Amino acid sequence: MIRMLDDLDAEGAALGVRVDINSPVSEDGLDDDARLLAHVDTIAELCERSARVALLAHQGRPGDDDFTTLESHAQRLDELIEAPVGYCDSTFSSDARAQIEQLDPGSAILLENTRFYSEEYMSFDPERAAKTHLVDRLSPALDAYVNDAFAASHRRQPSIIGFPQRLPAYAGRVMEREIEVLGNIAESPEPRVYVLGGAKVDDSIGVARSVLERDLADAVLTAGIVGNAFLLADGVSLGAASAAVVNERSHDAVKNAGDLLDDFSHRIYMPRDVAIERNGSRVELDLDELPTDQPAMDIGARTVAAYADILEDAGTAILNGPAGVFEDEQFETGTLELYKSATRAQRSIVGGGDTASALRKLGILDGFDHVSTGGGAALKMLTGNTLVGIEALDR
Repeated sequence: MIRMLDDLDAEGAALGVRVDINSPVSEDGLDDDARLLAHVDTIAELCERSARVALLAHQGRPGDDDFTTLESHAQRLDELIEAPVGYCDSTFSSDARAQIEQLDPGSAILLENTRFYSEEYMSFDPERAAKTHLVDRLSPALDAYVNDAFAASHRRQPSIIGFPQRLPAYAGRVMEREIEVLGNIAESPEPRVYVLGGAKVDDSIGVARSVLERDLADAVLTAGIVGNAFLLADGVSLGAASAAVVNERSHDAVKNAGDLLDDFSHRIYMPRDVAIERNGSRVELDLDELPTDQPAMDIGARTVAAYADILEDAGTAILNGPAGVFEDEQFETGTLELYKSATRAQRSIVGGGDTASALRKLGILDGFDHVSTGGGAALKMLTGNTLVGIEALDR
């Protein structure tokens, strides 16, 4: 059974709290604090309950431009939370341990980027993760561990699966909400409609197969590059430009989409028209007007109308990925209208990652029952699977 924060005696306890505040950054610091805001409830509650909170988090990947310190993250958290939030420029050094010990009850400190240490960017089984330097050296300074980093909990990293082997472990408020919604997707109202778009073609086709084989989906609506892959598999000649985009993303996408159509064509819906750019303007083409030299950038009005009818009658609408190149205002229409239609379903769930980013960019912030903080983690849960980070808590 997984223990929640309500089960934790937090007063005076030194808590290692794993959060996922990996955010867009620039030379000026944080460009987006959405992921920090998600964890405010957990951190603030623990501070209000007089815990001494040591926050663990990562930022970027080694070699990438956004692989940097967490100093600006700490400054922003200090602004967002009434309790004081400090910053430590190390993670498990003697200085870090001393700063945790010296924390006043009701205060927090953000330790340095866990990925500055190579072990955190490796994959382990739980027993080996518990013996890494991070877990071995930091555990003695802590009384308990809280995992609130749902978005990172599909990864076998020491900060996710190692600490529960050494310390009493609990789920934070973000994790609790994600488990409650995504972990019970099979119990959600029917019919269940999945909208699969975006550019991660292989992932989306994998999701489609999983939810269709498990009878989790009554309908799968395809859009974006995913929709183009299914159209090509169905024999539609989109044109060389669109085909090239699909093949750049995945050489197997068209074949895999075709295999899925062979098995589940009655539950898979494909675009009826596409939008392209011609002479600087948006032009919509029916399928019988294809092929075209320009790549498909969005779904057209006929597809939006057909998909909207299905979504508005859905018991549960699950969104993963935009319908087109929503970053360009000319081609945001499909994504905008589909997302609005999904809010009229009995229950609406957003699968996190690029989908949540699209919501923020388009200003659609209300009307959804649940917006996941995870991308890959949400995808895994939405296909009926569990996450190693959640399994580690269930001890």
